[in-house]
Amino acid sequence: MSTAAKLIKPVSNGAGAFVLQCRKLVFNYCEHWGSSSGMVNYIKKDLVKFAAENPQIEIVVQQRKAHHPIIRGYYLNGRDKVICTRNMQANEIGNKVRLLQSSSGEKLKLLAKKPVISTNESVRGIWSPFHSNPHTL
Repeated sequence: MSTAAKLIKPVSNGAGAFVLQCRKLVFNYCEHWGSSSGMVNYIKKDLVKFAAENPQIEIVVQQRKAHHPIIRGYYLNGRDKVICTRNMQANEIGNKVRLLQSSSGEKLKLLAKKPVISTNESVRGIWSPFHSNPHTL
């Protein structure tokens, strides 16, 4: 690699900074309920590593009495998302944590809507009964 290639900065097109939308994750569990065993294992073994890899996310661990375990993600847009982790294993909980981490916090949008908005709904125009063959009526 030449020295000229080392001196040229890569073009960032104004997108030089990425701000993660997830700002806080709260882990709620109960020590006495069996449905929280996977959450307890995740907290003891994997949560420290996740927190070290993501210092920009605030991690809070709270005990709840007589409730199923949940993970609540808080986002920069003021919204939050909750995932119940009842009877999940530690690796499944890790997948849910990554899902909350990479989520934007926005509401889920229906993708089945029409992607194109037009003044004419159809190329063929609007149907009326006068367009059909008069001999079939």
